[in-house]
Amino acid sequence: MTAPRVIAMFSLAAIAGGGGYWAGKNDIGTLLEHLGASQMAAEAEPMREPTGAVIYYSHPDGFAQYSARPKNTDDGRPFLAVRESEDVRFSATGAVAAAADPVTTGSERKVSYYRNPMGLPDTSKVPKKDPMGMDYLPVYEGDDAASSTVKVSIGKLQRTGVKTGLAEMTTVSRKIRVPGTVTLDERMVSIVSMRADAFVEDVADVTTGDRITKGENLFHFYSKEIATAGAEYATEMRNGGSAATGTGPALRLKNLGVPAAIITSIAADRRVPQSISYTSPRDGVVLERMAVSGMMAEAGDILFRIADVSKVWVIADVPEYELSAVRKGAVVSIRIRNLPGKVFKGAVDLIYPEVQMQTRTTKVRIELPNPDGQLMSNMYAEVEIEGGAGNPVVAVPNSSVIDTGDRQIVFIDKGEGRFEPMDVALGVRGEDMTEITKGIALGDRVVVSANFLLDAESNLNAALSALTSEEVKP
Repeated sequence: MTAPRVIAMFSLAAIAGGGGYWAGKNDIGTLLEHLGASQMAAEAEPMREPTGAVIYYSHPDGFAQYSARPKNTDDGRPFLAVRESEDVRFSATGAVAAAADPVTTGSERKVSYYRNPMGLPDTSKVPKKDPMGMDYLPVYEGDDAASSTVKVSIGKLQRTGVKTGLAEMTTVSRKIRVPGTVTLDERMVSIVSMRADAFVEDVADVTTGDRITKGENLFHFYSKEIATAGAEYATEMRNGGSAATGTGPALRLKNLGVPAAIITSIAADRRVPQSISYTSPRDGVVLERMAVSGMMAEAGDILFRIADVSKVWVIADVPEYELSAVRKGAVVSIRIRNLPGKVFKGAVDLIYPEVQMQTRTTKVRIELPNPDGQLMSNMYAEVEIEGGAGNPVVAVPNSSVIDTGDRQIVFIDKGEGRFEPMDVALGVRGEDMTEITKGIALGDRVVVSANFLLDAESNLNAALSALTSEEVKP
């Protein structure tokens, strides 16, 4: 072996030994692992066209050299433009900076400082990386004041599924389901009673539950007081008196409850009938019969109670907390348990001005037609009221509202990946939309999905901002 070859071998060995020592001291193996993993991640992720303004320029070889303005390397090659949407990562050629130089960027927003990506109270005036290789995040002027504002890159928005929609003017409605009971319309119930002491005779063959028509005979009666007034009226008519019923004995007969047909008969025949017929005042159903042939009825005694059931009421019990969504005229659907498959349509006729102390409910009245008599008093009903505001209001999808119990929040899309939480006041909550009475204006773009992720990030930002003292900032 010649001397030159021996010298060359010793030289290679020395270089290899020195290189191994240098690699061990600088942990080159760990760096290569980082580079390999980052390279595979970069190859696995599909390339996207960079978007946004140019925020700084980086060295074409990936060296840690940056510039806020276009610049060339020493050998004349131009620095590479880095746009806002470009993710920061390790590559095989070196490290790329995470953010712009703390100078006015292409979008004319100035970086105040850079904060630790893990939320630690550590900041920097220039772009840097933490011990794990993660880039410090830029904090722009004005953003540090709104610590709860969330900033998300375009790529991350797509991955997390954040979607937005517009606050719109619409009618908010929802169905309020409450129990109810069928009752008689109290305006269509008649009481048959005497206004003077009388003997009841010849009661009609009708019983409780029978249907009866207006003018149908109920019973005959004889009253001494009515007979005396009738005799006076007949005498007056025989002496050429007026047949008008507005004065004298005729008015007295009318006040005693004598039917107009009987008064006319006395004026024509000039005599009082031995017994007077009492007829039904309306069409309806006999609810109660107290008249018995031969009985002595005193003034005020109830002899019959008759109800017209062509219209009925449904009285629904609405909880106190639902009253704000119920309005007069609202459409109502009613189902009766013993009439399966049949739905009765009506409208809210009256909201009673009282809350029941025991149940904390308010009665709501719905009037229903009942021509076939299918609806009977005291039937149980399932009532479904179309609740909500009658007029169009500003509303957002229900999924937009985050209700913590103490406050209600909606995230507003400020553009460029920035989302700001806004405290709102809620009105009526409908099936799909919720009325916003304060905090959101018509046309505002709000987050409708994945807003809980933004809320978690916003709370984290606010907490870190509270823990980070002002001295930490450069």
